[in-house]
Amino acid sequence: MPASFEDTRPAPLDAAGASEFLAEFRVTDPVEVRALLRSLMDQTIPLNISSPDGIGYTSTLWTVDASQQRLSFTADMLSPAVHSLVESNEAVAVGYIDKIKLQFDLFDLMLVQGHKACVLQARMPRELFRFQRRNSFRVRTIERSQPTATLRHPAIPDMSIGLRVLDVSIGGCALLLPRNVPDLAAGVVVHGVHIVLDPETSFDVSLHLHHVTSTGSESGAVRLGCEFVGLGPTERLLQRYIDQTQKRRRLMALE
Repeated sequence: MPASFEDTRPAPLDAAGASEFLAEFRVTDPVEVRALLRSLMDQTIPLNISSPDGIGYTSTLWTVDASQQRLSFTADMLSPAVHSLVESNEAVAVGYIDKIKLQFDLFDLMLVQGHKACVLQARMPRELFRFQRRNSFRVRTIERSQPTATLRHPAIPDMSIGLRVLDVSIGGCALLLPRNVPDLAAGVVVHGVHIVLDPETSFDVSLHLHHVTSTGSESGAVRLGCEFVGLGPTERLLQRYIDQTQKRRRLMALE
């Protein structure tokens, strides 16, 4: 889909053909929805709240009331935009957590005046959308899955080595090279690399080694920054792994 998600304007969710495209970005699990909303609240993320007729207001999420299924946003009682949002009774909220764009609909808007502050309240959304810039977004792999890249050392073809995959994106991955393994030089392209991230995610690819950096650990291991070459149809499989790993890490943080 050609739409850009680089600014805070809502993505066109009702565009022709959008339903199939949006399926992989839709978040409907109540626990995950609440976790994302609380992240917006805890980090005081600026949110652009806009009505269907284009009225916009910048706010932050003040409270997430799961028992009452209500959200409260900071608001200025004297702002004409706030009153216009209430009159429209529906809006869309958009904000960023790092490189992830979150978007969700707001209904049943009302302005509530307290003793010390005014808040804009809305019904808690049943779903939200999480868009991310795929070529740059990385996830740390889950160590217990033993994510490994198996390859032949380019300088010693008879030597097969298995290196731990530290993190991964659609564009590439980072590998951990132990001190007892001969060095790999930046700029080399390694063919026939077999990567296993978990029991459901494995593929063959070539790696272009761009960076070799120290991890700063006493072990003397170094980090290899690699670009995928010839990923092809495997991209969809890898994107699913990235999405699922991101979800698992958020749920692990709640435990």
